[in-house]
Amino acid sequence: MAYFSIIIPLYNKEVFIEKTLQSVLNQTFNDYEIIIVNDGSNDASLEKIKRFTDSRIKIFHQNNQGVSIARNKGMEMAEGEYFCFLDADDEWTNDYLENLFFTIKKFPDAGMYCSRYKTKIADGKYSYCKFIDISEEYEGYVKDFFGSSIKSRIGNSSANTIHHTVIKNIGFFDNTLYNGEDIDYWIRIALKHNVVICKNTTVIYNFLQTNKSLSRIKINEKKLPTFDQFLEDEKNNPSLKKFLDVYRIEYALHFHTFGNKEKKKFYLKEVERENIEPKVKLLLSMPAFILRYALYGKRYLKKFGIDFNIYH
Repeated sequence: MAYFSIIIPLYNKEVFIEKTLQSVLNQTFNDYEIIIVNDGSNDASLEKIKRFTDSRIKIFHQNNQGVSIARNKGMEMAEGEYFCFLDADDEWTNDYLENLFFTIKKFPDAGMYCSRYKTKIADGKYSYCKFIDISEEYEGYVKDFFGSSIKSRIGNSSANTIHHTVIKNIGFFDNTLYNGEDIDYWIRIALKHNVVICKNTTVIYNFLQTNKSLSRIKINEKKLPTFDQFLEDEKNNPSLKKFLDVYRIEYALHFHTFGNKEKKKFYLKEVERENIEPKVKLLLSMPAFILRYALYGKRYLKKFGIDFNIYH
């Protein structure tokens, strides 16, 4: 049995997958297996991963069914003590697993371990996550997972590791969701398990050059989390309430931008009014076509390393 099972869902990432996979093979900690679930790729992704001959790489195939089903299949096939998730367009620094291993040894009583990450917004340009009430030097149990994640989210699809027994209590990723399935999963885990944050920044999250953004999908045709299953939990957890309202507002703003008034109204109905900042209220009142132009402008500026967030 390997110590870590690294689960990589793969769909049409021919531009990135070699660099992603090489970042795993470069690890200073070597007790791991790599589970790649090819989700019906129709580009050269499969051809490129077959060039790697490392015996720790295991490839599974399925028809294109989405990232949640691919991750779930990876977890079913995994044999490691801990499951690490890595998107096929992100990267780890060489000491990612080594740092994670020693953090687990120091703080063993957790269901989820979250590594720090930086987001690539342009070539050579990165934004760094900053968590509320958690210093840059802190390593250990997270006291308020949701409160600390209001601005920068603790937990990222390529920076989260779970103990294999978590599945018994939480189950798998919701395979009906197109986007936000990871947020849903981390919430479910954090409500029932201790969460530990690692000290070093060891993950490069590639956002700009991929289709991870909701702005790049046909949002009106995709199912997103409703968060209704957490309504009772948030009644007794103000931090969870505020955290969920951030995402409700984000989804409402996206639907407003693309002209879906019904979905906008749906997501705003559970939001506490005081959780909507004045600048967000202004955006929600603006005509949709103006927001679409602003969105295109933001995307253009990112190419030059200029990034901003309405929640910061």
